[in-house]
Amino acid sequence: MAQEPNAPATPPRRRKKPKFGDTRHLFAALREHLAAGTASLPDFAKLVAEGLVADASVIYVTRHGELLELAATHGLNVSAVGRTRLRVGEGIIGLAAASGDVLNLPDAQNHPRFVFRAETGEQDMASMLAVPVKRAGRTLGVIAVMSRQVRIYAPVEVESLATVAMLLAEILARAGATDVGDEGFSETLPRRYGGHVISAGIVRGKVLAYGAAAPIAKLLTEDTEAELMRLDTAVEEANKTLDGLITANMPGGNASRDVLEAYRMVAQSSGWLAQVRTAIADGLTAETAVDKIARQLRERMRRVADPYLRERLADIEDMVGRLMVALGGMAPKPERADGMILIVRRLGPADLLDWHTRGVAGFAIEEASASGHAAILARALSIPALQVERGAVEAAVDGELVLLDAEEGTLVLRPEPEVLQVYERALAARDERAVALTGYRDVAAITKDGTELKLMMNIGLALELDQLDRTGADGIGLYRTEIAALASGGIPDVAGQAAEYGRVLDRAKGRPVAFRTLDLGADKLLPGETAQTEENPAMGWRSLRIGLDRPAILRRQLRALLLGAQGRPLQVMFPMVATVEEFRAARDLLEAEAGRIRPAPERLEAGTMLEVPSLLFQLPGLLAEADFISVGTNDLMQFLFAADRGTPELADRYDTLSAPVLEMLEKLVTYCQEAGVPLSVCGEAAGRPLDALAFAALGITTLSMSGNSILPVKAVLVEADLNALRPVLRELRRAGAAGGSIREPLAVWAREHNLAV
Repeated sequence: MAQEPNAPATPPRRRKKPKFGDTRHLFAALREHLAAGTASLPDFAKLVAEGLVADASVIYVTRHGELLELAATHGLNVSAVGRTRLRVGEGIIGLAAASGDVLNLPDAQNHPRFVFRAETGEQDMASMLAVPVKRAGRTLGVIAVMSRQVRIYAPVEVESLATVAMLLAEILARAGATDVGDEGFSETLPRRYGGHVISAGIVRGKVLAYGAAAPIAKLLTEDTEAELMRLDTAVEEANKTLDGLITANMPGGNASRDVLEAYRMVAQSSGWLAQVRTAIADGLTAETAVDKIARQLRERMRRVADPYLRERLADIEDMVGRLMVALGGMAPKPERADGMILIVRRLGPADLLDWHTRGVAGFAIEEASASGHAAILARALSIPALQVERGAVEAAVDGELVLLDAEEGTLVLRPEPEVLQVYERALAARDERAVALTGYRDVAAITKDGTELKLMMNIGLALELDQLDRTGADGIGLYRTEIAALASGGIPDVAGQAAEYGRVLDRAKGRPVAFRTLDLGADKLLPGETAQTEENPAMGWRSLRIGLDRPAILRRQLRALLLGAQGRPLQVMFPMVATVEEFRAARDLLEAEAGRIRPAPERLEAGTMLEVPSLLFQLPGLLAEADFISVGTNDLMQFLFAADRGTPELADRYDTLSAPVLEMLEKLVTYCQEAGVPLSVCGEAAGRPLDALAFAALGITTLSMSGNSILPVKAVLVEADLNALRPVLRELRRAGAAGGSIREPLAVWAREHNLAV
């Protein structure tokens, strides 16, 4: 953008120089220039320098070729405008543009990235405050103020310059400013982005790039009361749309309602909305204030390490979008988006459900976590979803073709015809396979050699219960009670918990249900809780350890489980048990509560998850106490191999189909059979057909997995002859005794016997 003329036809009236930190005077001056249509870049530079009592100010605008050009200045040599250029990343200005960070430097000339430009006349300047000018995630330039004194700029000055940068971004965007990184970008070439699977599935469709705010027509206001009323009206309208979503489009009832109620609690919290009201009182319009506070939250949350806390930003972003639509600052959603794939930076649960009702077939989200609210709903609704690496949002073009592979973890924009043909064939084969698998729903899980198996489901929300009948599962091997608590934003009272557990038993229709007590801590924190300062939270104060240290919480849950059973058989399973003493203490609490509840359960069983390796060395004592054992492969694997399951570099390094794991499982089977204690394997490994085949050959006859895995696993097992597999498995284990995986040779054997592993 070239320098604009700074000789207004109607100059603004003269005013006293605003005092330090008086943002209202600065915004009032900017409002006058904007209203008069005389808001040139030199005016901006002058007003900012005067408003922040700075000796100089500069505005750099991005140009093609990763360049930043001086477009306006006050206090430096005006002759340098249009001549002084910096590469993105060069100098302090270039560093602010490249990093997207605010730089507050008391002695800028001694900063290692400082680059001197003699033509600007900046040799007398010491301190600098540089703020990137960004819009919709794109950097359009940098605005900075300088002082001859060595000083740190105060928070109020940083805040004021950040607001000016936001206003400047709208002006630059309207003038067609170039984004950093645009040079050399092609909107026709294919682009691939990796990612992590949130909810499995493969889907193809057209890109839906929604969420970019329209240019704000009016940035500043004199009538703050009117703007506050507009905000209140927008909040009320957003609440009504959310209420309608909760009551009219709820597939599965109360559990999904809990997810959205938790979203409401975070998104409508008084804290950030109070900041919006303060920004309006400073002279911003309602939509400008909402946009400003949302940007600040994004910047803060970007630096937060805790993934759970970062995920809460998606809930607020959801509400920001609803408010911007209500205020006219964003276009409303299309009525239908059938078969499209939404590519966004963040996504809250209410928005995900809303888009699902409009027909969206898949989601690619740059900032998401597998434990977030949106991820919980995506899995419950079986919608393919991927946490995709950064850059996908900027590269996506509305309406273009995209492939979302939420199994291998890949997003392909504008795929080549050859790639598209491969996926088309794979999808056609998948559809045929899905139809064929439905034929196994009512088939008993009995292998060709006559081994009877039980295939159970792992669930955490009531809306997943529909899969019991759809898959023909034999029951629920793991009901994760903490998921509903996380979704609802807190642990319900006894009556609320009892109602939930009673509904689960009702929907199970007599099939067994193993309720795992609250598995909180580590990466599963309730809203309002802060993570413990532990070096290894997965091995820290979590799960049953919390329950035993805070027995009132555990007692309330046990009481609720007994009340919800209403005399029916009840299975209670304790997580993260490390010693027989811990299990005995938990069981004593259960039996004490059972003595007070009427009607008593027809049959009460207490079992444990086997996740901590120490239990393997206490089996005789454990088997004398426990009514059943379920091997939790996810946690057991990470503890057995000292490999954090959330570390991508270790994801494929250790395998359940390796000699130490298979040796451990075989011995466990022998101990349990001798003691007459039922044994099951639960977790991701149980849902992989090849792993399930190996477990069954070892003598494990109960497997618990996600609903989507039931039919593929059953299809393999009913076609397998375990008597033929066992000697092969023994030989493969001998060959892999050094600890290596036998996955590949076992898969070869399975395919030779026409098993679809």
